[in-house]
Amino acid sequence: MSKLLYKPLGIAFGALGGIAATAAFNRVWKLATGQDDAPSATEQNRSWGEVLSAAAIQGAVFGFVKALADRSGAEGFRKLTGTWPGDEGPEQPED
Repeated sequence: MSKLLYKPLGIAFGALGGIAATAAFNRVWKLATGQDDAPSATEQNRSWGEVLSAAAIQGAVFGFVKALADRSGAEGFRKLTGTWPGDEGPEQPED
């Protein structure tokens, strides 16, 4: 039941995470290169190195922000409801 209740919140967290990731990537790209816009794969005057570097940085930033948004949303949901909305994962050994 908690997974069903969490679904709309998860979608909202994902959308907000996408907006935040775009802003973060644009800022990182500008700080790293001084350029306002990252190259797209179809820009003829950009090198393979520029295009692939931009894609790698974008992927890392988006992955980080998505994990941050998803985990924060799940933690917030747990604090509000007392149940974890996602998979429990493997059991941790006791010390």
